[in-house]
Parts: sequence; C-alpha cells; structure tokens
Amino acid sequence: MSPYEPHAAAESRTGLAMGMRGCVEGEACSSDRPGHGLNAIQDRLSRIVASRWLDAVVTASGADGFVELLDLDGGVHRVWHHGALRGEIAVGDPVALHPVYGVLARGDERFSVAAV
Repeated sequence: MSPYEPHAAAESRTGLAMGMRGCVEGEACSSDRPGHGLNAIQDRLSRIVASRWLDAVVTASGADGFVELLDLDGGVHRVWHHGALRGEIAVGDPVALHPVYGVLARGDERFSVAAV
C-alpha cells in the first residue's frame, strides 16, 4: 500500500495580501511582485505585445491601492498597486491596461499592477 495521499486542490487567493510579505511602505519597497515596481522585462514585453492593450477610464481609485477601470467595450477591471498610485491616477483619467503583463499606463507613465 502506498503512503501517497494527494494534496487538496489549491484555492485561488487573488486579491488577498497581493504579495505583501516583506514589503515596507513607500520608496523603500523593492519587491518585484505584481503591483510593485515595474521591472524592465515586464515593461519591454508590454511594449512588444502592443495588440493586447485595453483602453479604459478610471472609475475608482482608493488610498488602499485598488483601482477600478471601465474599458471601452464595457468590461470592468480591478487592479492593485502597492504605492496606491497617489497623485498619479484619478477618477476620470484615460488609461491603458495590459492585462497579460500587468501594466497600467497613463500617458508616458507606466505602473506594475496586479489583477484582482
């Protein structure tokens, strides 16, 4: 008889904790997890795969880092950024979301975001 017992199926925890383990507030955070600093590869790939960008409008932006977007096809997207995009994103702003690589763009500014 085998002692093997299968593990329970993993549950999706999207939106919970968002990879905050070991994070600190503000500029001192050096995490490379989604929703933290935009790394060079993430930025480059989002530019190469340009066909996947979604144009959207910001419908909510909170101090907790959560941002809600409404794309031009009526789809609703909720993303999170560790720095809460304070002063960077406001309700009514036109933005672009690259859901494949987790990038939110406003003009020339780009931010790493985690889908929630």
